[in-house]
Amino acid sequence: MKYRTTAGWSLISSGVTTLLLKVLPGNSLWWGISFLVIGAIVLFVRKSDLAES
Repeated sequence: MKYRTTAGWSLISSGVTTLLLKVLPGNSLWWGISFLVIGAIVLFVRKSDLAES
C-alpha cells in the first residue's frame, strides 16, 4: 500500500512541476534544477527528522 501512495504522490508532483515549468518565466532548465535541489533538501531534512524520533 505504501508503494501506491508513493507512486501516486510522485505522479502528482511530477504533473504539478511540469505545469509550473510551463507557467514560470525564464529558462525551465534552471527551474528544474532548483526544484531538484529543493526536493533533495526536503528529503534530507525529513530523513533526519525520522532518524531522531
